[in-house]
Amino acid sequence: MATDITIDGIDYGPLAALIGTWEGDKGMDIAPEPDGIEENPYYETIIYEAIGDVTNAEEQTLAALRYHQVVKRKSNDKVFHNETGYWMWDSTTNTISQSLTIPRGVCLIAGGNGGEYDAKNCVLEVEAGIDNDDWGIVQAPFMRDKAKTTSFTHKITVKNGEMSYSETTMVDIFGKVFEHTDENILKDSSVI
Repeated sequence: MATDITIDGIDYGPLAALIGTWEGDKGMDIAPEPDGIEENPYYETIIYEAIGDVTNAEEQTLAALRYHQVVKRKSNDKVFHNETGYWMWDSTTNTISQSLTIPRGVCLIAGGNGGEYDAKNCVLEVEAGIDNDDWGIVQAPFMRDKAKTTSFTHKITVKNGEMSYSETTMVDIFGKVFEHTDENILKDSSVI
């Protein structure tokens, strides 16, 4: 059931369930290596902050969250993924979008439908592709030529103070196309 979820006069819709600090230590990253794959168990923190709304061309209004995700390997406690971006929701079309940047020279904007939600529960699914005219991927020349991201899918489920997600990034690297996956289960740190 979709409901009006207003914070400081702004309806955040399905994004409201994300707001806060989430921590999880059940992550698994499966990444490409020249001779196969590498599995990295990890823990992470993701912070989602309500930042208000923005108006585009005096026609579209988006509710927006800023987020920062820091992921560390369990094996050595070193950061191996640091991501910043925004989640946005257009209440008129029930469209959600995620824009993200990683410090490897890769940026993207992925989109999808807002689905069913309430103040504490939601399912968000977005996707982007290198040839997608609406939801695209931009990358620096080195990444384009050596480790090209060709598609991205991301699903987040928030239910009863727990968030789970799965991401799949298709990467053309080491002379083959590889499915790079990440998934984790996180808890709202205010209730841990």
